[in-house]
Amino acid sequence: FLFSVKVYVKLNHNSPRILCLTNHLRNLELIDPVFQWNGPGGGLSSENSSVQVSPTGTLILRHFNLSGVYTCSIVYKLTAMQPDKNLVIKYLIYAYSDPKNYYEFTARYHAAPCNSSHNTSFEKALLQILSKLVAELSCEVTLIKSECHHVKMQRGGLQNEIFFTFSVACLDREEHNRLCHQSPCDAFHRLNKAKHLIERFFKQQVEASRKSSEPLSEIYYIEGTLQMVWVDRCYPGYGINARTHPDCPECCVVCSPGSYNPSNGIHCLRCDSSLIYGATKC
Repeated sequence: FLFSVKVYVKLNHNSPRILCLTNHLRNLELIDPVFQWNGPGGGLSSENSSVQVSPTGTLILRHFNLSGVYTCSIVYKLTAMQPDKNLVIKYLIYAYSDPKNYYEFTARYHAAPCNSSHNTSFEKALLQILSKLVAELSCEVTLIKSECHHVKMQRGGLQNEIFFTFSVACLDREEHNRLCHQSPCDAFHRLNKAKHLIERFFKQQVEASRKSSEPLSEIYYIEGTLQMVWVDRCYPGYGINARTHPDCPECCVVCSPGSYNPSNGIHCLRCDSSLIYGATKC
């Protein structure tokens, strides 16, 4: 083997052109070169619709999802009289995806008795309002959990409270991103916009109840309980590791053999018995 090179290809996208040449050989005339590519599944040729190999040995992988070791061997002469030279280049080709980022919010509401259907219909209405708020940004609100509890107040009696936990995530808009290259289009900017809209919505609820002369309704937001955390996630079988993958430090890269990621956490965990790329169990 001459040397091995790491290449990162976005999951389900086409790879860049991968050369079966070294920088040194690119500048030489090669006589009768023969190129042969091998991948994790054996020999590669253009008969396979997911592979394209040019006459000069350049490889393009389509809709890439098979990570692993790819080797290309080249047999050539530098002059017609010389014996054949043989060279093998090893590529470690990793699928990667962007992390799934989202905000997780928690908020508490004063509630009707815990078994009341009022709470359920209120929860539905609240989710609809929040979803509408962020829909134009191609973001979505998902309820993670809602629990009703009896809470003993400081120096007071018992009251019913709903504890809401919901997430806000922005969808990847591939076709949208092609149309617009400014930063407001990217998911990160849209997500921050969505966050501000939701914070403003809860602030307005507090202001409205302060201004109102009506008695408070049975179900209302408890001021100051909105909290939020930023969450990074990779798909199962993928993880972020800037030490192993310095060229793709913030990518969710497929877990190498010897590691796995069972959940949508952020790191590949060690597992000596895993022999495949992208393991989701040990």
